[in-house]
Amino acid sequence: MISKWKKIKLGKMVNIKSGDSPSLYNLNDKGEIPYVKVEDLNNCRKYQIESRNYSQLNSKQTVPPGAVVFPKRGAAIMTNKVRLAKVPLYMDSNLMSVKADGAILDDEYLYYTISYEKLYRIADTSTIPQINNKHINPYKIPLPPLPEQKKIAEILGKWDDGIETVEKLIAAKKKLKKALMQQLLTSKKRFKEFEGQEWEEYPIGNLLKEIKRPVEFNDNELYELISIRRRSGGLFLRERLYGHQIKVKDLRDAHKGDFLISKMQVVRGALGLTTAEFNGMKISGSYIALIPRNPEKLDIEFYSFRTHLPDMYHKIYRSCYGVHIEKMTFNMKLYFQEKLLIPPSVKEQQKIALVLNAADKEIELLNNKLEALKNQKKGLMQKLLTGKTRVNV
Repeated sequence: MISKWKKIKLGKMVNIKSGDSPSLYNLNDKGEIPYVKVEDLNNCRKYQIESRNYSQLNSKQTVPPGAVVFPKRGAAIMTNKVRLAKVPLYMDSNLMSVKADGAILDDEYLYYTISYEKLYRIADTSTIPQINNKHINPYKIPLPPLPEQKKIAEILGKWDDGIETVEKLIAAKKKLKKALMQQLLTSKKRFKEFEGQEWEEYPIGNLLKEIKRPVEFNDNELYELISIRRRSGGLFLRERLYGHQIKVKDLRDAHKGDFLISKMQVVRGALGLTTAEFNGMKISGSYIALIPRNPEKLDIEFYSFRTHLPDMYHKIYRSCYGVHIEKMTFNMKLYFQEKLLIPPSVKEQQKIALVLNAADKEIELLNNKLEALKNQKKGLMQKLLTGKTRVNV
């Protein structure tokens, strides 16, 4: 017979601890115990918390391995940054932890339950969200028998292991792509069939030109408007509006192969290539669309990849004016005077773009796999942590 789950107040099963100010510790880079801040919860993997600050051992203040660590105040609560300590640690005053009573509550089960329940649901809904003992103690969580808790944590742990493996693969692929870009886009690495052909330098204005395709407005037509993410994040569909909803009647068609630059946000990396997905959508007058003057001289995909290297960001920055980075405006005439070194053969440019596109495709496939694993884990958590699906022990 399968025993029923109980709902028990968390305060009866955990030891609660709050963090302290760094002034209480002698922080250095050679201590035994990491001193963790809210920002240190960002880049960790399952059970791992990293820190740049350390201190000597003080057993009274130490958070033990297996404790669930999370922010206790501020906007960080809303991001659900919940971590399970892998090693003993100290916490900043903006953090708190709960350590399970191993007799009736398993550490990892508690970690997954708190992750699933989302702590912001029990926080004070004041101007600055806060969590303290008065929220933790009365909060009830569903509690299966201890062996079932361990089995649930084991199952979810396997999904976490799979997620971590794919995340590491993505990081490795991105690192490889970055190295390939640095080598292929600057002539440090050549394909054998193009060796001996010296790269040539041109003013960017000799390679690119602006193109404008004004839209003839119709108040009853639905227009798809696109924007560009910062940090070379690519294009996205911003919104769909009818003509009568658009106040400034200055729209232009964007075609596949247009290289778009945001006049106001380009210093933040808002530039990118129009792909087939966005062909025929509209850009506002705050964007510049560039195409090659001679497609036999410059491949636009090669140029798009080339803009990702740091020296091109510097050229962009030199081509902007303004007193504050958020208000700097792009000057195309200045940009067109900047010099760019390119392979003399467009075929070499296309081959470079082909290799880098293949790297992007591998990363995209891995990202899709990662998203699928995360969705599967989310579905499992919903079933396993609520008792909708029971596991055999």
